[in-house]
Amino acid sequence: MRTIDTVVVGAGFAGLAMAGALRRAGRDDVIVLERATDVGGTWRDNTYPGVACDVPAHLYSLAAHPNAGWSRTFAPGGEIQAYLRDVAAREGLGAKLRLRTPMLGAAWDAETSVWRIDTGSEELLARSLVLACGRLTEPFVPTIPGLESFAGPLFHSARYDHDVDLTGKRIAVVGTGASAVQLVPELARRAAHVTLFQRTPAWIVPRGGGDIPLAERERLADNPGALARLRAELYAEGEQRFASRSGDPAASAAARDAALAHLHAQVADPALRAALTPDYAFGCKRVLLSDAFYPAVASEAVALEPTALASVDGSTLTAASGERYEADVLVLATGFASAEQPYADLVRGDDETLAEHWSAGMTSFGSTVVSGFPNLFVLNGPNASLGHNSAVLMAEEQAAYVVRALAERDRRPERVLRVRPEAEAAYTAEIDAAAASTPWMTGGCRNWYVDARSGRLTLLWPGTVQSFRERLTGADGSEFEPAHTPVRS
Repeated sequence: MRTIDTVVVGAGFAGLAMAGALRRAGRDDVIVLERATDVGGTWRDNTYPGVACDVPAHLYSLAAHPNAGWSRTFAPGGEIQAYLRDVAAREGLGAKLRLRTPMLGAAWDAETSVWRIDTGSEELLARSLVLACGRLTEPFVPTIPGLESFAGPLFHSARYDHDVDLTGKRIAVVGTGASAVQLVPELARRAAHVTLFQRTPAWIVPRGGGDIPLAERERLADNPGALARLRAELYAEGEQRFASRSGDPAASAAARDAALAHLHAQVADPALRAALTPDYAFGCKRVLLSDAFYPAVASEAVALEPTALASVDGSTLTAASGERYEADVLVLATGFASAEQPYADLVRGDDETLAEHWSAGMTSFGSTVVSGFPNLFVLNGPNASLGHNSAVLMAEEQAAYVVRALAERDRRPERVLRVRPEAEAAYTAEIDAAAASTPWMTGGCRNWYVDARSGRLTLLWPGTVQSFRERLTGADGSEFEPAHTPVRS
């Protein structure tokens, strides 16, 4: 059986960024596994009405594949999906991309120094394994007594059922996070009535943007320099937002004031405004962008229930407040299992699975390599998310680090990279120290950035993109165990 140099798992942004970085480095011996029927990751799976990105489209794209043709400042989900299909074609993945091929398990074989990957139909051998599985892949379904008894259609926003006719229906939506603020205004236009269960209000700032005129798209297409400058400007704006998200007093106060002004401008009822006003620090939870959510909630088409859904009995939904509501359709906009990555149980290194290694929260070196898992790389894993800028930038930096690490691997006689436990521990301590005083840890909220098992910040990088780039480019290989020189007789 032939040994493949690198197997990449996942064909979303991170997986395609990795495949492209490998190709440009002359590393063509690669296979990309994708369990679904198409590329696109979260933009393939999330098709609910109103789905769009909250990062400006010209920045939410790969540096190697700039796109002058975005139709809106914040691209709709379907347009992003089409873009990723185009990227896969331009990268010439062809037979290297294996759709409908899941990774059912992966185990490090120390005797042969390869990863043995079970796909169900065949076993693949790989010198290196890159997990680009994403962190917003497995919908989180809360434990709600009686949920299974709901009488009508019930689905998660990430598995939206477009076959359900909403005309004249009473719809209940659980959650007020990033998906809900996009979905609720659309449902309010289509249904008879929407009941929105809010466990915790979000800080919401104006979205702005809009359609990009055809003339502007043509200008950017004809002038790559202008497109590059626009991307640079958007990147700089994003980096500036780090201050307000991470707890800088002046920047946080200004952003909080802007969010409150937005709320007051769009919601006239003082009681409703109070229910929509967070009681935690700005930035503690993901800051949302919307110009449509508050007007929808303030309209007669939507009723805000300011407590969580506590129980379900057929079509009757009971809130934690004791209020009862009748619903024909129930939509769970309850987020994802992000702190505990769903692939972690499937990957076994020297002595344990990733799930076991991460039993108290994800750890790594460089947010990319993990002690006890030779020649394994994780994109979009520990501390690789952002709350202020485009996460695509982080995946690109990780992909570049992987390419450099593979070159180091090839210089070693045994062609094996093992992360020193001390290097992982030191990096983890760096993260903890940088996060300690931020709103994510001290802001008085419960967020998906922090692992509830350990209370550690395990999802977000507690710095700017530039600081992440410098941290990874500054890695000199000392994070790995010294190479072993073969004994000669």
